[in-house]
Amino acid sequence: MDPEKALRDVKKAVEEHHRWMSRCLPMIASENVTSPAVRDMLPTDFAHRYAEGAPHERLYEGCEYIDEIEITCVELAKELFDAEHANVQPTSGVVANLAALTALTEPGDKVAALRISDGGHISHREISAPGVRGLEVLTLPFDAEEMEIDVDEALKLIETEEPEVVILGASLFLFPHPVAEISDAVKTYDGKVIYDGAHVLGLIAGGTFQDPLREGADVLTGSTHKTLPGPQGGIILCGKELADAVDEAVFPGLVSNHHLHHVAGLAVALAEFMIHGEEYAKATVENARKLGEALYEEGLEVLCPHKGFTRSHQVAVDVRKHGGGARVSERLEKANIICNKNLLPWDDESESDDPSGIRLGTQELTRLGMGPSEMEFVAELIADVVLERRSLEAVREDVAELREEFQEVEYGLGSGVGAHEWPRIADW
Repeated sequence: MDPEKALRDVKKAVEEHHRWMSRCLPMIASENVTSPAVRDMLPTDFAHRYAEGAPHERLYEGCEYIDEIEITCVELAKELFDAEHANVQPTSGVVANLAALTALTEPGDKVAALRISDGGHISHREISAPGVRGLEVLTLPFDAEEMEIDVDEALKLIETEEPEVVILGASLFLFPHPVAEISDAVKTYDGKVIYDGAHVLGLIAGGTFQDPLREGADVLTGSTHKTLPGPQGGIILCGKELADAVDEAVFPGLVSNHHLHHVAGLAVALAEFMIHGEEYAKATVENARKLGEALYEEGLEVLCPHKGFTRSHQVAVDVRKHGGGARVSERLEKANIICNKNLLPWDDESESDDPSGIRLGTQELTRLGMGPSEMEFVAELIADVVLERRSLEAVREDVAELREEFQEVEYGLGSGVGAHEWPRIADW
């Protein structure tokens, strides 16, 4: 391939992506947009360096300032989540989950987790982290009508099977999980609870969802780039008694270079969240509940209307009557409304290519400054597509017009760069 043409093609694709995103409604529930202040950290020289090991115990020299930043990042994380220990070296939420399982289990142990179609993440099942660790995975009972773990049946499972670890948290995550009840049950035989807070980490930090560590979870893992709007990466929070096991599982167990520029960006994001996080988390949940209500009033089958639709940033919609999740999400994309198809509890996991539902997240639209009135209009636009009331072109024009008013990052620090603008640092 001609390298000069390749360079032109890559540059053009990046430019077009940014231009397109600035005209879209980004509603993937696992994404967010960082502030200009966080982005300032990402192209630094830290992106070129290694810092294997813990601060002041590195295997390489040249880490004086890197150590300073990582220590600051750890202290901010501990304070924000009221945790005795934090490890900010995992490079993703999956790596954080695998590290937590490595610290708490031995191959052959039992773990209990949700099915993927009940909302469980792939890293909770045999195809990912538990399989890599050689664990037997039991399935937590789930109440599809309530979109919650069936506590009574789960306690029976725990009493009978005594899994070494129960994994709570989810990928489709509408309501808090029964951390206290599960924790009390596993502690009768010295079991442990890992709470995967990847999706709701910002809501936890903002005090609007639940507080897993106070409710009895032994370890809180998460991604740092969803409702917590930092750079992509992972984090582990736990008590002092598990600190050494967690740290050893991360390094040298699973991570060598831990993307130092991302640690710098995470430090900024955590400090930023201390200033704006409570307001942002509250607004995100308020927007999600309004979106669910408005979609329901438009005639869509939004899950859990009897419970206010959601207590997180997510809204789930059953679109089987409208062609299924794959068709609907593709049509929405053509209208510049970006969401994802999603398995729902009545789906077979083999049907992941065309599941029953779509999943919508409000965390990025909230970050752009949208509020309840915009959620009502967004719901109308989504219903126009799903119910085929208007052409995709007409909806796309309305989406672009709406986005003209919302181009900056709110609830963050720094200015001068649009939310979906490419902040070029070189001319080439």
